Amino acid sequence: MPSCVIAGGGAAGFFAAIACAEANPRARVTLCEAAAHPLAKVRISGGGRCNVTHACFEPGELVRGYPRGGRELLGPFHHWQPSDTVAWFADRGVELKTEEDGRMFPVTDQSATVIDCLLAAAERAGVILRTGAGVRTAERAGKGYRVHLSGGETLECDLLLLATGGGKSSAGIAIAQSLGHSIEPLVPSLFTFHIGDSRLKELEGLAVPDADARVPGTRLAARGPALITHWGLSGPAILKLSAWGARELAACDYRFTLALNWRGGSTAAQVQAELAASRTVHPRRQIGSWNPLGLPSRLWERLAAAAGVAPGTVWASVSKAALQALALQVTAGEFAVAGKSLNKEEFVTCGGVRLAEVDFRTMESRRSPGLYLAGEVLDIDGVTGGFNLQSAWTTGRLAGLAMAAA
Repeated sequence: MPSCVIAGGGAAGFFAAIACAEANPRARVTLCEAAAHPLAKVRISGGGRCNVTHACFEPGELVRGYPRGGRELLGPFHHWQPSDTVAWFADRGVELKTEEDGRMFPVTDQSATVIDCLLAAAERAGVILRTGAGVRTAERAGKGYRVHLSGGETLECDLLLLATGGGKSSAGIAIAQSLGHSIEPLVPSLFTFHIGDSRLKELEGLAVPDADARVPGTRLAARGPALITHWGLSGPAILKLSAWGARELAACDYRFTLALNWRGGSTAAQVQAELAASRTVHPRRQIGSWNPLGLPSRLWERLAAAAGVAPGTVWASVSKAALQALALQVTAGEFAVAGKSLNKEEFVTCGGVRLAEVDFRTMESRRSPGLYLAGEVLDIDGVTGGFNLQSAWTTGRLAGLAMAAA
């Protein structure tokens, strides 16, 4: 009867524990969580609604949502992908719904629904849940492991899974390193941009549904909704850009130039043509009262002012040069980024255990037999939209099944 200790009571840890205990009822599965309440990140995911997964059911397409780890996840996703996750929760009474952008949430719009499901499944499977008992250190003990908990207790086990997340304070990172693993440098992923610019001042809360964000001089680019905040810019376009550029943007200390097209997919020439047509059709209307591009009115006024056109100017008096300047403000405005804030719904880290040191068929370590790794302790991270939870479900499931069969 194998004894298994799972370090970390998050999405990956719970999915692994449940899979292991269900597949091998004789196994002794102990799930150790440092906090008093497990699944904290699941609770806050998606603004408290829990973005369970993403409605992308082709593994080859799904892996495109992972700046790091996509190649390694291709095989695992052929074994467990979003459709399997949807079915798993449905079998346990949790129906998911798909929103327009592909994000999938429980129909209750409450993360508690997902948490209650996982807790109940773990209890039914016989998982021993230990809260307030974080794994601090671990070492080899014969063919297994000796695990030291935060309260001073020591556990002996045959198999050990590290699913503690990927933050710098993650005990799993230090344990993996002590057991022979290489660690890719840890830097934030999925963060918002600090921008002090008069074009954005006091516009917090305004959103544009389709923006194109780029970092000039690099290949970094992302498209999607953009949100103006108290500190600068956020929203899916910005978060995606931050994920793909996690290392490059850290290297420049989060100080760089952002080029933003508020009309994603439209060129400056196309926008200028639209503006010229508007001038012909509505020559006597004022710039401030007639916005042909569908942008939020206050943002439109700021962009017009930045182009040198006052809101009270009538369209007929706007010169070709002014139209060109306005088109450039809309499609190629540049903003100086001077810092970042973590996206509080995500807390995703780029970096972790080097992927070449893990067998992605079983999630077992190639450095220390009987050691398994799942979730963000690995150098895997996805863009916003349910991708990070899906990789946690998948890697946790594969690890749990492999431990059950060991």
